Amino acid sequence: MSSQGEVKLPERPKEGIHADGAPSKNALKKAAKEKEKAEKAAKRLAQERAEKAKADANDTAKHLYGPLCSSSQRPAKKFCTHLTDVKSIGDGDEVTFQARVYNARVQSARLAFLVLRDQEHTVQAVIAEGGEHGISRQMVKYCGGMNIESYVRVTGLVKPPKEPVHSTTLSDFELHVKSLYVISQAEEQLPLQVKDCLKPPSTRDEGEGEAETNDPNASLKTRLDNKVIASRAPATTAIFHLQSEVTAIYTEYMLAHGFTMIQPSYLAGAATEGGSGVFEVSYFDRKAYLTQSPQFFKQMAIAGDLGPVFVIGPVFRAENSNTKRHLTEFTGLDFEMPIQEHYHEVLSFGEDLMLHLIRQLQTRPKCQYLVSIMKDAGYSEAGNFQLPADGEKATRITFAEAKSLLKESGYDIGPDPYADIDTAQEKALGDIMHQKYHTDFFSIDQYPMALRPFYTHPSASNPDLSNSYDFFMRGQEIMSGAQRIHELPMLKEMMKAKGVNPDDAGFKDYEDAFRFGCPMHGGGGLGLNRILQFFLGLNNIREVTLFPRDPVRLAP
Repeated sequence: MSSQGEVKLPERPKEGIHADGAPSKNALKKAAKEKEKAEKAAKRLAQERAEKAKADANDTAKHLYGPLCSSSQRPAKKFCTHLTDVKSIGDGDEVTFQARVYNARVQSARLAFLVLRDQEHTVQAVIAEGGEHGISRQMVKYCGGMNIESYVRVTGLVKPPKEPVHSTTLSDFELHVKSLYVISQAEEQLPLQVKDCLKPPSTRDEGEGEAETNDPNASLKTRLDNKVIASRAPATTAIFHLQSEVTAIYTEYMLAHGFTMIQPSYLAGAATEGGSGVFEVSYFDRKAYLTQSPQFFKQMAIAGDLGPVFVIGPVFRAENSNTKRHLTEFTGLDFEMPIQEHYHEVLSFGEDLMLHLIRQLQTRPKCQYLVSIMKDAGYSEAGNFQLPADGEKATRITFAEAKSLLKESGYDIGPDPYADIDTAQEKALGDIMHQKYHTDFFSIDQYPMALRPFYTHPSASNPDLSNSYDFFMRGQEIMSGAQRIHELPMLKEMMKAKGVNPDDAGFKDYEDAFRFGCPMHGGGGLGLNRILQFFLGLNNIREVTLFPRDPVRLAP
């Protein structure tokens, strides 16, 4: 509040307005110019619309292109599901197929070219004014201006080009377009281009982070952030087709050897396999946990007399490991089988399984083709995997022999014979085995009991050792397995020795399997992602995981 007697100054008039409230001359001039400008813009827009309407009215080919709708869907004389099927179409025959626009360019007002892509295959399409199809200039302009990655339905005539089209994989023919309809138009500005994902991403020691490099290829992080587009690169598509082949080969082998595929639960009422390494979830009015493996369920299936069983399913590990070979969720290829006399029955089965799987990846025509796509893209180690000669068994060494090999090669293994072999030593051992035994796959048997979980059966000849084994590819672990304890008193004793409470309510159903009588049995859990990673010689496990999950990634 102003004090008494204070003089109030007059307010300054607003800009462009006189003190009496009337607009100034400058304001009137400005308003007149803006009005004139708006009128000109409106007139120009009306003129453009009129010209477009006139052009559309004169467009004799307007029914041959545009968004796909019911009126534009005509029965195709010959519809090809895959672009490669066009090879079987005769010269001059009509064909219809669906593909993505990989490249588009207008050569002139009368001529445009498209490169159409179907997975790893590309073909050139020609849109030329006139001809027997009555192609209009408007259609030429429309097709040549297509947004890259749009999905289209094309009908045209198959014809040989004047010269082979070296920029496409199908270079001996091209398509002379009769009609082109857009099924789904991609946005003009994409966050990533497929061409930036054609080569391997820059390598990095840990995680998925950006590498400091001048490499023009998209980084692994960029590819993972834009997985839908990145997956369209031929080599990336090949990776996941190979992954499908691995599961098919595995399933065929297991079924052929009398195994039954089971579907265990991936929810448990207690964190029975360790506690700290499990994910807790809300389950109505109580807690539940995502299982670390189907281990207990496989054993209970054996106790239920299902015979040998196998599983393909997710494995969850709540481990804060941001490395290039760890995930919090991966796909497990698990198996469990009864033992007749000795646990080496299980070990030998697993080794034979892996030799068969890798040899099939190397010799099946489809797998060879997929690996060749990766090699052509610069994945030089893809499929370069050495195995024993056909008919020979897998190379197997004991834990003690592994440490001796490392010591002979100059590695410090320490004084404790039962100390674990670390990651760097495992990789070094892979090099040693490659040089000495000419193999990239091997197994290590008889691990110290102190390094294995409570359900592992101890060795009968040495209680400090266990009837357990690990499998390795290129010196990196892909499977852990063992004979399991099948007698309840021994199981409870081992649980106590490992600091696990056998009276925990979460173990009741598991213990009942042995309380009611159970065969001797053993098994293992292979990592699908790691098998593929090391077979292809890739730097990061995320490259072989469609939607990877790790401590920092929950999307897409």
